[in-house]
Amino acid sequence: MALKIPARAELPSPPSLQRKLGLLHDELDACKACPTMIGPVVHGPPVVSRIFLLGQAPGPREGGFGRPFAWTAGRTLFRWFQQATGATEDEFRERIYMAAVARCFPGKARGGGDRRPSPEEIARCKPFIAREVEICQPSLILPIGTLAIEQVLGHKGPLVDVVGQLRRVTWHGVEADVIALPHPSGASTWHQTDPGKTLLAAAMERVAAHPAIREAFPRP
Repeated sequence: MALKIPARAELPSPPSLQRKLGLLHDELDACKACPTMIGPVVHGPPVVSRIFLLGQAPGPREGGFGRPFAWTAGRTLFRWFQQATGATEDEFRERIYMAAVARCFPGKARGGGDRRPSPEEIARCKPFIAREVEICQPSLILPIGTLAIEQVLGHKGPLVDVVGQLRRVTWHGVEADVIALPHPSGASTWHQTDPGKTLLAAAMERVAAHPAIREAFPRP
């Protein structure tokens, strides 16, 4: 398994990359392409990071806070990372680039819970993700939940087949390691009982040991 972080000598300077991300965020903020989505657009800060986190879509409260994973699922997610790496939520947000398959709240599904973005909505957001990946050139991708895992790994099967593993992929033209994680939603108990609980622990061990994480969150 490849765990080396490739050199970035050929890339522009971090301030230049951060400006590119900022301009891309301006485009995202102005996007009105999906009439069935509920704004505002939600994204993290323009952090130039080798770690790229991909969520599914903001929930009903994230728009009010103006940042992804700002409610109960976020508290669970950040607890996982703090236990594994020692990083606080603020440190996480400052050092990991946070994106999502869709950037607006899809609304509620008829049977309860948040609606899954449609293929058309996913396709409209995909060019923004491709540009973010091109700018960040991540060495580690962290897809969160089944939809994000499907987009990165092409996997549509059970979580037990991917969580806890490290895989190598080329995604939007960039070769990177992938460590898939379950969604931290309180509506799901997959990560609270076995085999999910054990596989999540294995995945977080791999996350903590990855060179990109160790570089972002150095520990004594």
